[in-house]
Amino acid sequence: MFSIDDIPADRPVLIAGPTASGKSALALDIARRHGGVIVNADAIQVYSNWRVLTARPSREEEAELPHLLYGHIPAQADYSVGHWLREVAPILASDARPIIVGGTGLYFTALTEGLADIPLTPPAIRAEADARMARDGREALLADLDPASRDRIDELNPMRVQRAWEVLRTTGRGIAAWQDDTPPPLLPLHNATPILFDVNKDWLNARIARRFDQMLDQGALDEAQANLTGWDPTRLSSKAIGAPELIAHIKGELTLAEAREAATIATRQFAKRQRTWFRSRMKDWTKFNPAAA
Repeated sequence: MFSIDDIPADRPVLIAGPTASGKSALALDIARRHGGVIVNADAIQVYSNWRVLTARPSREEEAELPHLLYGHIPAQADYSVGHWLREVAPILASDARPIIVGGTGLYFTALTEGLADIPLTPPAIRAEADARMARDGREALLADLDPASRDRIDELNPMRVQRAWEVLRTTGRGIAAWQDDTPPPLLPLHNATPILFDVNKDWLNARIARRFDQMLDQGALDEAQANLTGWDPTRLSSKAIGAPELIAHIKGELTLAEAREAATIATRQFAKRQRTWFRSRMKDWTKFNPAAA
């Protein structure tokens, strides 16, 4: 059985798992016992406009131990796995032992398997993709992709489908072909201690429901109100789970009970996609079940 005491103090630690599974608590425990700097690997926790709704570490936790790459990107900015890798590289080169924790599986595979050097999407093509997605939906963009890319991506994830469509539209080459030319990774898996939260669905769903209620108690609705001015649902920062639902409530389109239910369902669906992806792509990681710990 996995034990914190078995983790070498001189190796980077990677902690991945679905939302609400308790990853951040484990990272804090490891850092308190053995030292290290906690590094975010969640695509939405990088944004400054959401703390409560993305379950970022509290200000007290950030004051207690060093945390990096949390809340440092403005709401309107783009941010990608390439941005994240460029910011992680100097952390890996420093003397501090990184404890990298989050739920964005693509960040971990890019870190440990490498990332293709794909050209940036021009603003005009990004706008075209946004408009197409809004008008025709994910299936229309998916139909345009080459078979190899369709087989490679998470077809149920609109962000990944749009990204693959933008790559094909920008470069004339499928994202799968780019990925096949991937350079060596920054941190090969065998040089780290990789921990994957492997949790029971019912256990996790109960935690998801409780956590959203806690977020409401901690001010998630006030946080959404602060984001109402200039709200743009196409921004990556607006993809925070629960944000569209709370914004709809503030606009009078949903009752709070309806928003809570819709956000909880969306979180469960997101967690299901995460678990499927992790089990497919992270077979060599050490499995950890917090319910049995």
